[in-house]
Amino acid sequence: MKKLLFTIIASAAFLTMNLSNANAQYKNALGLGVDFGNGATLVGPSFKHFFNSQGAGQLELLFGGNSTRLQAFYQYHGNITGADGLKWYVGGGPGLNFFSAGPYDRTDFLLIPQAGLDFKIPGAPIQMNFDWRPTAFIGDNSDFEAGRFGFGFRFTF
Repeated sequence: MKKLLFTIIASAAFLTMNLSNANAQYKNALGLGVDFGNGATLVGPSFKHFFNSQGAGQLELLFGGNSTRLQAFYQYHGNITGADGLKWYVGGGPGLNFFSAGPYDRTDFLLIPQAGLDFKIPGAPIQMNFDWRPTAFIGDNSDFEAGRFGFGFRFTF
């Protein structure tokens, strides 16, 4: 599994190197998203698109802990003076969590605010982000998990 993941990431890096611009701003990024903290760790594909210099949308389809989760976020970004490629952001959005464990199948609606940092490595087609994303589960078993975080590793184009 690790070799397959490494091969996929290395191939994507090679293919996107010529598509990326060399400055710290990027338009699109595709890669791996991780949602972790209290509860299960979820991993899957993640896509981020900038609508303008400050507004971006992010979409994730994550798997783990008997769950499949679809999340969509809108983020407002601001520059950090003196730190090329580093931006702060706040935002959030909805999600759907499909949980399946035998007779305990259920679907929860999620409300997920975010606050984090986005870093595009200058001169390289690599972007990373880290955020705090407390998650409210709304459904038959409503819950709130304050200790949830997100990490993304993506290739820009």
